[in-house]
Amino acid sequence: MKATGVVRRIDDLGRIVIPKEIRKTLRIKEGTPLEIFTEKEGNIILKKYSPIGELANFSEQYVNSLFAVTSLIAVITDKDYVIAVSGVSKKDLLEKPISKELEKIIDNRLPTKSSEDSIISIVDDNIINHNNKVVVPIISDSEVIGSVILSSKYNTEKIGETEFEIAKVAADFLGSQLEI
Repeated sequence: MKATGVVRRIDDLGRIVIPKEIRKTLRIKEGTPLEIFTEKEGNIILKKYSPIGELANFSEQYVNSLFAVTSLIAVITDKDYVIAVSGVSKKDLLEKPISKELEKIIDNRLPTKSSEDSIISIVDDNIINHNNKVVVPIISDSEVIGSVILSSKYNTEKIGETEFEIAKVAADFLGSQLEI
């Protein structure tokens, strides 16, 4: 655990304000769900809640299937991190924060296919900067919770309508698994 040097008091309603700098660094926005953990020593830990993270094992199997069928790099993210990867070294992407660019695409809620002149980075220090990607937001109970991404291994590979539809089906399926 890292000390920030910031001390806050609890108000009469039991609330505590998380400083703006910390919220910005951790990408915590108004309405972001936080999970509360307690430890025996009396520590309280707040962690951003990720519904798609609950399906991490299932997501791993799903990306493996997507890769087997399409031979494309398959990635599943929540709104902040890469949850599952297949078709490329996991150390390059797994559990890394998604790029601001990808975050904006997910928040727009529209399936996006990169064009010849646009590159969508999955993570900021992404070595997979091919311009042939499709990003489909995962929506559950009308909330955006992550994305399914299919990416070519080489810039010479094209992603067609079939692969675009496969990504849409994958996102719809994952979203339906989390609906109550």
